[in-house]
Amino acid sequence: MKRRSLMLSTLALLAAAGVSATAGAADYRVALAGNAFVTQAPANATEEINDGGLANWTSPATVTSIWFRMATAGSATLALDARLAGSSTSRIRATVAGKDYDLTLSGSAQATYPIGTIAVTAPGYVRVDLKGVNKDGGYFGDVAALRVTTDVPLNYANDAENYYWSRRGPSVHMGYKVPANTEYFYNEVTVPPGQDKIGSYFMANGFVGGYLGIQVNGAHERRVLFSVWDADSGAKTTLVNKGADVVDNGFGGEGTGGQSYLVYDWVAGHTYRFLTRARPDGAGNTDFSAWFLAPEKGNRWRLIATWKRPQTTTYHAGVYSFVENFIDTNGYLGRSVRFGNQWARDTAGKWTEIATARFTGDATAANGQRKDYAGGVDGGQFYLRNGGFFADYVNINQNFTRPATATPPAVDVNSLPQ
Repeated sequence: MKRRSLMLSTLALLAAAGVSATAGAADYRVALAGNAFVTQAPANATEEINDGGLANWTSPATVTSIWFRMATAGSATLALDARLAGSSTSRIRATVAGKDYDLTLSGSAQATYPIGTIAVTAPGYVRVDLKGVNKDGGYFGDVAALRVTTDVPLNYANDAENYYWSRRGPSVHMGYKVPANTEYFYNEVTVPPGQDKIGSYFMANGFVGGYLGIQVNGAHERRVLFSVWDADSGAKTTLVNKGADVVDNGFGGEGTGGQSYLVYDWVAGHTYRFLTRARPDGAGNTDFSAWFLAPEKGNRWRLIATWKRPQTTTYHAGVYSFVENFIDTNGYLGRSVRFGNQWARDTAGKWTEIATARFTGDATAANGQRKDYAGGVDGGQFYLRNGGFFADYVNINQNFTRPATATPPAVDVNSLPQ
């Protein structure tokens, strides 16, 4: 009944404002807290997206963008749940599909302000940009939600407890089935030019217990990151050794363990090679090692680190790659990566090519909070894509097979730096 009454009140308000809506349509409340981003702002901007939506809106140069996805073509009637804060009146502009709609806000109580009805010609994401026009005080207003009235099914983030993850965007993976007793796993990674957005982690060699890959940590810093978790019991992972210039510290963000990274200015468009080793030490622990090879450094393998994980006896298991965004405010930016020429080497020294992978996604993808993700085979390599609110997503939980190269990597494991 609560949803029905909300729909009736919104439709009545739209009708009173002369804005038509489709009969029998549903009313969706797209909260800015989970579906909006500040996409353009001047230096020292005050605007932010918080649990209540858009706040501290002071600059006319700031653009806030809201996204929702329509399952099919159709019409949608839009309105904003907003209130005026710090001014007695303000004029703001909503831009959708190149058309501007001006709204006048007044009063400190939250109200629903009609925008208009739009026609959407194909399934996919709709973007609504908000920008301030003028005000008689310090603020343009606070915006809590975008109202969408339509008979077309929508996808948007509606799990308030997980808005942080929704704003980060969906993480997607390629899982590789390796033979028993796989000691080494080899992978090649290429990030296409323009896809190396800040906050991206292109993880090449993941396994039960850790992962290795490359990150974009800021405008002037990139890293090769290798992390190994503590044992399930909580027993601490310890550093055995590390390569030159590698930083080691406790793992932050997702749990506890050992983290090591090399600050390295890797280049989009170049292909980098990764190698990990999992070897039980015979005393109830497993040593995990990682190496990195950059073409601009003379094609020489470089040790990142070896970590000893206690109370663990395993070779490689649960091997996978992924792409993620780890900065929630950058979750509207798109990124993609190519993974090629995967091989596993067992304890007897036999190399096996891994040409089939399973495409999966995290809870944000699986629960339909975001549908801007894709994966498959392109140009003979596996690819993953996420972010950017693109239209043509690819269903998760399916297998893909790339063309085999039949050429094992030229790696002399006995000559790797230790």
